[in-house]
Formats: sequence, C-alpha cells, structure tokens
Amino acid sequence: MKAQFHLALPCLSISRTKTFYTESLGATIGRSAQNWIDINLFENQITFTKSGPFHFDYKSYSFNGDILPSFHFGVILNNDQWTQVLQTLKSKHIKSLTEVQFLQDKTGAHASFFVKDPNDYTVEFKCFNNNQDVFKY
Repeated sequence: MKAQFHLALPCLSISRTKTFYTESLGATIGRSAQNWIDINLFENQITFTKSGPFHFDYKSYSFNGDILPSFHFGVILNNDQWTQVLQTLKSKHIKSLTEVQFLQDKTGAHASFFVKDPNDYTVEFKCFNNNQDVFKY
C-alpha cells in the first residue's frame, strides 16, 4: 500500500524552519499562516506549528555500533535523489551531517545520513541497496 504521510510537530521559528526545509533540503511550501506551515518533503506533509520552547526527552540507542536518536523522522529516496540531497547539504556546509552504512552485505542494507533542523529534530535520509528490502528481515 502506497500512501503519503503527515507529521505535525512544534517548532520555534516558522521562518527559520521554512528556510531550512526549502533552501537546504529542496522542499516546497504548501498552505501556511502566521503560526504554522505545511512543508512538502518528497510528497509528504510535515506541518510545523510555532509553539515556543519545547523539549522532547528521548534516549539514544546503539545500532551496528552507531549511536542514533530514538526520535527522528525521514524519507527513503532512490540513489540519485539521496546523492543529490547529500551533495547539496555538503555544499552548503550544513552542520550535524552524519553518514552511516547499515546492515552491509545483509538484507536491508542501506546508507543513511542524518541532519538536524533548526528545531533540533533529526531528519534521516535513507537509500536502500535493494528497494524490495525496506521491510524484509
């Protein structure tokens, strides 16, 4: 079943959030108002609502020896899209960029990179070696 997702998150600054997602990640803007904005991130809707300071208390976890945040979201891209976004971010010297290879030589092998947005959310971009392995064990 293919479907788009919708995610609603609090944010600190609509303008900084808009700039990051459009200028750094290449997203487009949907509907918006003074205190909220819809971001079209690869045909998925993220609604950011200005809320002022907030805090998510979450622990990290270890996977393949890498420490990952338990709270993060992201998209799965094909190799061309993944490489293009990664190169764009590198050219803009975006901070908090981490590249990781997961499950090498196993079912579900994929490359990921993680970047922090202006609200301190971790956004993950995945590219599977074989797209049929996204949900396989």
